[in-house]
Amino acid sequence: MTFTEELRGLLPLRPAGLLTRPVDARAARRLTDSLGADGPPHRPRRTFSDLLVFQLDGGGSQAMVKHPRSARATASLAHECEAVRRLALDERLGAWRRLLPVVEERRLEGPLSLVVENRLPGAEADAVLRRSPGLAREVTESALAVIRELHRATGRTEEVTARVAGWVEPRLAVLAEEVRWCRSGEGARALVAVRELVERELAGRRLLVGWTHGDFHPGNVLLTQGRGTLSGVIDWAGAVPDGPSLLDCHTFVLTMRHQLTRREFGDVVADVVRRAALLPEDRRLLAGARALVPGPGAETAVTLLTWLWHVAGNLEKSARYARSNRWVADNVVSVLGEVLACEGEVPADRGGGGGGPGRSQHTVSRRTP
Repeated sequence: MTFTEELRGLLPLRPAGLLTRPVDARAARRLTDSLGADGPPHRPRRTFSDLLVFQLDGGGSQAMVKHPRSARATASLAHECEAVRRLALDERLGAWRRLLPVVEERRLEGPLSLVVENRLPGAEADAVLRRSPGLAREVTESALAVIRELHRATGRTEEVTARVAGWVEPRLAVLAEEVRWCRSGEGARALVAVRELVERELAGRRLLVGWTHGDFHPGNVLLTQGRGTLSGVIDWAGAVPDGPSLLDCHTFVLTMRHQLTRREFGDVVADVVRRAALLPEDRRLLAGARALVPGPGAETAVTLLTWLWHVAGNLEKSARYARSNRWVADNVVSVLGEVLACEGEVPADRGGGGGGPGRSQHTVSRRTP
């Protein structure tokens, strides 16, 4: 590894605002001028997914502008636009479609590429919950009920043995491609163990298959101010028409646990793998949404499938994730190390705590990879 690569691994996922704000403000101004908009861009900010996002006001309406800053972000935006278009045309969804953003302009070629969407009402649920964590259960139950409407309207229950490989293998390939530690040794063995466990536990099961958001977490749910009623579902870049629909519910519950405990998402998943069970409260929420798969090993398998879609989706959206030693250690290596330990391959490293030098080297066992 070169010094530059090593330094990149120590940098935060999102660049410091003081360094990027002037550049982002100029870019937002140029994009606004290219649209012929009168008002100035509001609050331009970079996302973890290589997007520059800002708000425009005009004519009594508000719009969100998304500018991709990499080829991956451009591909992600193109996929999102197509998913939203197909969902908006799906008559089975009826009034549910009011929760979808409307793409007002799409221009994904050239230096001033962008997508303009109407701004749905409300605030992101993760921001609301930071101020009012006591609303967590109410928000979770509401979000699960709403997303299950989508699943039931577009899905069908079927035996999924033939589908599981398609849900698992392309995403394992992303980890092997993007994360160097996963290409050989313990990392490669852990990916095989994940595939075998998920395929073994889901084989022969009948699950609801239909439109799946793919990244359904509190940051992608909007709540109306004051009442906390769900008013929008955003960021459809990971959506697929034939996914394991219960995945959305598991993603929401696990990311809510991550937010409320302020622990890394990977640590939350590793705990489920270690216990071979979800926490009782999380299990009750999922059972209430009819998104819990019964049987020994099933909770671990669905949790690992949820984790796999989450981390592979992040890695596909932005190269920044794979470059961050901290993110890889906390969200990929921690989970795969626990999988190996539970499969009896290596003793997981229980020491080291969070984020120290040992973890930044992606250590998962007492043997050197």
